[in-house]
Amino acid sequence: MQDNLWIKDKICMVTGASSGIGLATSWQLAKLGATVVMIARDDDRGRAAQLKVVEKSGNQNVQVFLVDFASLPQIRALVKKFQARFSRLHVLINNAAVIPLTRLTSEDGYELQLAVNHLAPFLLTNLLLPLMKASQPARIINVSSSVHHSGRINFDDLQSEQGYDPISVYDMTKLANVLFTTQLSKMLQGSGVTANCLHPGVIDTKLYKNYMGTVRPAGANDPELERGAATTVYLASSDEVADISGKYFAYQKERQISPTGQNGELARRLWQVSAELVGLPLSSHS
Repeated sequence: MQDNLWIKDKICMVTGASSGIGLATSWQLAKLGATVVMIARDDDRGRAAQLKVVEKSGNQNVQVFLVDFASLPQIRALVKKFQARFSRLHVLINNAAVIPLTRLTSEDGYELQLAVNHLAPFLLTNLLLPLMKASQPARIINVSSSVHHSGRINFDDLQSEQGYDPISVYDMTKLANVLFTTQLSKMLQGSGVTANCLHPGVIDTKLYKNYMGTVRPAGANDPELERGAATTVYLASSDEVADISGKYFAYQKERQISPTGQNGELARRLWQVSAELVGLPLSSHS
């Protein structure tokens, strides 16, 4: 890319950064000269990922923060720790996701996919918004999926207590990512902060293997992972999207959001329910 000079020396946070597309996103942003803050759950894997990013990019400005996205208190602690070390944040990439094959619950008692795939980025983004507004221009990028088209949100069984199908729950959380982006972009109008979401493509990661119903991934190679990270990196770095917000991308092109994903009433209701679940006031975005 020739138009990504904006990203140089900017501070970027990437969640789910210790493997897969998050790791590839981290090393590509580092290669472009960004300061990259990698969010990982496991210390050993996080440190190994950090070393790989430094080695592949030649950029030493790479840090790792440890947090389990199944814990809302840990997310709040992460934000405090980050703000103690950094006075700015220009790019937030909400990439972390899980697909447990059986129903599990988070530390806070929420169904795990809902907790990690939606509530965690919802809380993290809201807590970081004041810093990002102060750092503007800034960009929020939510990694969703084309499966948001088949997602449905059942507010009567948001925790999947009446029945758990990992694929349909994943589809629901990816729709939630789109609805979150839709509502967030409206709230951010005029703030200098944009919010977009994307489909990374079908890449042979552990997440994809779990989605297909198998446990052991063969694992994608680095070029495959780079392709999977390409749209995220494009949205984080390209001048072409500097003023675009509230849109959905795939393969570095704007694509159509599902009709459900464009439902403003649904987006507002999900925001309200999510704010209650994570303990945020509804006016937290202001």
